[in-house]
Amino acid sequence: MRVAVISDVHSNLHALQAVLEAVDGERPDAIWCLGDVVGYGPKPDECCCVVESRAAICLAGNHDLGVRGDVDIHDFAPDAVAAALWTRTVLGDRAQAFLAGLVPLADSGGVELFHASPRDPVWEYVLTDEAAAAALALTTAPIVLVGHSHVPLAVTAEDGEIVGGHAPAGTELELVERRWLLNPGSVGQPRDGDPRAAWLLLDLGRRHASFRRVPYAIAETQAEMRAAGLPGPLGERLASGA
Repeated sequence: MRVAVISDVHSNLHALQAVLEAVDGERPDAIWCLGDVVGYGPKPDECCCVVESRAAICLAGNHDLGVRGDVDIHDFAPDAVAAALWTRTVLGDRAQAFLAGLVPLADSGGVELFHASPRDPVWEYVLTDEAAAAALALTTAPIVLVGHSHVPLAVTAEDGEIVGGHAPAGTELELVERRWLLNPGSVGQPRDGDPRAAWLLLDLGRRHASFRRVPYAIAETQAEMRAAGLPGPLGERLASGA
């Protein structure tokens, strides 16, 4: 089975469309989304509709939960609060119903999926060796998928030590012998210094992972964010992927 894994779309329709065009070229058996379909960006309704129609699995991220009122959005940074409040005003009934049915973790085909981490599926960023070690210790599947940090990641445990880290575009891995923790990176708000939209192609039969990046119309997304009155820094950072 071949799976395209996406995460952290954040209402960026241009990035989502570019990724899905690349995904369709690979003809995977399924698409899995690790959450945060909404938040930050200008097209929440459209992104919810697309992800609902395309993804066999979609998790709830902290921004999805914040928009639907299940977590306190005032735990977010101020710009994220403003974006969440704006998203609530424009989200249609179908998108609200879609978000209402999501949960932050799942298990499929011998893969465990979490929006954030096994230790805290909603909030914890897996960006340290300690967090990665805890994630592997709290799971049993050969492959564990996380999102949330917006940084593509591939780590494993070797002789009791965490090895691996940032997985830039073009990283290819044979997922054999050891268990692996993978983060596909962000579709709509990359934060690893590469502004291109990120996704992961996972071949569960061959035990192979391929980290991909796709250019998209950043200027068009930025213009849509300005037109919506969303905070300027949220759009500005798209150009640098920071």
